[in-house]
This record gives sequence, structure tokens and C-alpha cells, in this order.
Amino acid sequence: MAPRFTVRYFVRAADAAEARARALDIALEQTVEIPRDVVPKGYVEDEILGRLETLEQAPDGRAGFLATISYSEDDVGGDFLQFLNIVFGNSSIKPGLKVEDIGLSPGILSLCKGPRHGIAGLRARAGIGDIPLLMSAIKPVGLSTAALARLAHDFALGGMHYVKDDHGLVDQRTAPFSERLKACVEAVGEANAKSGGRTSFVPNITGPADAVLERAKEAEAAGAGAVMIAPALAGYDVARTLAADPDFSLPIVAHPAFSGANVVSPDCGFSHRAFYGVLHRLMGADAVVFPNFGGRFGFTREECRSIAQACAAEMDGPKASVPAPGGGVNFARVPEMRAVYGKDVMYLVGGALLQEPNLVDGCRRLAEAVYA
Repeated sequence: MAPRFTVRYFVRAADAAEARARALDIALEQTVEIPRDVVPKGYVEDEILGRLETLEQAPDGRAGFLATISYSEDDVGGDFLQFLNIVFGNSSIKPGLKVEDIGLSPGILSLCKGPRHGIAGLRARAGIGDIPLLMSAIKPVGLSTAALARLAHDFALGGMHYVKDDHGLVDQRTAPFSERLKACVEAVGEANAKSGGRTSFVPNITGPADAVLERAKEAEAAGAGAVMIAPALAGYDVARTLAADPDFSLPIVAHPAFSGANVVSPDCGFSHRAFYGVLHRLMGADAVVFPNFGGRFGFTREECRSIAQACAAEMDGPKASVPAPGGGVNFARVPEMRAVYGKDVMYLVGGALLQEPNLVDGCRRLAEAVYA
């Protein structure tokens, strides 16, 4: 018998009988996808068919139940996308079902090596100890390469540990990828030479399938300190493949663009913890960007806390990712963010710093607030 991994689902149902019927349907739909009475006896029924392990009332007031279903590693076949398909393939199209959490097995952990560097590696690259990381973004789309490079220079001079492309910067004519990469790496290097800092530039490599890996290798050769990719746009296994590539060594920052529909419904999609915490860590994201609570995206304090906890939870192998909350972060929010995230966090601050009359001084004031 192969080891089994588990998925805990929220199942919207009026009573336990309906919940059980829906949970058993998930077990069929996610594996054999045929009526229960024609499932072949023996190996298929005993091993391949999903198995309902537990069913309990949802404890948080939602009108439904939590069902834990186990699946055989033999269902996966050593394929990460098939793992995702088993977790929530066809059932993701049905209303009133949500993936709450994923319990990993040895085979899944072997398939998903996780972050290459993790939070410890990102801190080491920045030359800091056991304290929060700071990151900002050059923007907006439409600025010239020279203007974006000046912003990168000033962010670095102000002490930001990582300066990334805005997620909308790709290969536009105003600032083509290769030109922008070279200029920003040089600008950050100039700032580091002045300040003695170790700021890294992080280009956005999200793009056409045949360009992502090429841009990643180009970024490494040019002296970038990490790369950023939006897995929901570029592909979940593209991110995992890059993280596992023995010929690539940079940290990976995951951006949440195009992912919101996976988490915003209370009873469909994924929990914030499962999607941004567990799955992105399995993809190999060293830093996971997500919207901070109280900002313009509507994530709650507890949802954000759950992501951070999943980034750090013991996984029996994969390194801890660093949660990177952003979106509406400003100086006034720092104390409550410090209370929620503690020290194992990367503050992603963009627009609030661009509003400062002096960008370099604004960055330094942010650092003072974070490290107060």
C-alpha cells in the first residue's frame, strides 16, 4: 500500500447526511470519476479511490462540515500538476466546496522540495540577522528605464533589502526587460557602493511560457538577487520547476496576481492558508506576496495570520518561506503588522514610499518604524 496524503474540505451542507454524500462524491470525482457501483474491486477500490477519513461540523459558524479525505500517492504518479488535480481538480467547479488544508505525505514532500533559500537565505543575502526584511517596488508601468532605475537606486540607498519590479512591468517598449534589468542592477549596485548595503534587485520574469526560464537565467547572469513570478499567470509547475532547477540558484518571490478568485469566496476555492501558505511553499517560493489586512483588497487579519503561520509551519523538509504582506501598507500600519507577524516577515511597501517628498529619507523612516 502506498502512503496517503490528506485534503480537508469545507463542504456546504444542511446536515451530516448531505455532507457525507457530498464528501463521498469528492472522493470519487477527484480520483476514479465513475459511479461508485462500478468502481473495480481490488487495487482501484482499495488504493486509488479517495477515502473519507473524518467528517465534523464546521467550527466557525459556516453552514457546513469539514471532511478529511485521503488519497494514495499512486494517484499522483510523481507529477505536481496531477497532485493539484487530485487536491481540487473537477471538484473545484462544484459550488460549496473549499480546500481548507493539505496534509502531506513523504512522496509529496519528495516531489516538492520547497524553497531553495527560504527566509534564512533571504536574510543572509541581505546581510541581516533575525529581523524583518524590507522590500519595495519600482513603478508605475510607463516610466522609462532611466526613471525606474533612479527609483531602484533610491530605494537601495534608503536601505530596502530587496527592490523588485512592479508586477505589471514585463517587456513594454518604455522599459524593455533586458534593458531595465541591466540598468536597475547597475543602479542598485551604485547605491550599495555608496551605502555599504547589500540590496538586491528582483526583476519580474512572468511572461510567455518560452520566456520565463530564459528571463530567469538572464537575471541571474546579470547580477539580480532574486526573481519574481506570478504562479497563477505563468503556471504553478513553472514556478516549481524553476525552484528545483539545479542550474538556477536565485531566490523566488511569488506574486499573487490573477490568484484572487481562488480565495475570496467563503465557501469555494481555497483557504488563504492552503493557497498562499502551503501550495506556494510547495512550489518553492522563498517569499510569498499577498495583500495585507486593512488594505485595499479585503483580506482579514486572521486570514493573513494564517498565511504567515503556514509559511513557517514545520513541514518535515521544506524550508520556511517569508510572508510578504503588501497592498496599502503605510507607516501607520507598522505597529499592528508587527503585532500580527512578529519578526519573520518581509514588509512590502511601495506607494506609501513614493508619496514621500524624499524617497531615500522615507525608506530610512520606514526602517526606523519597523525596527523600533
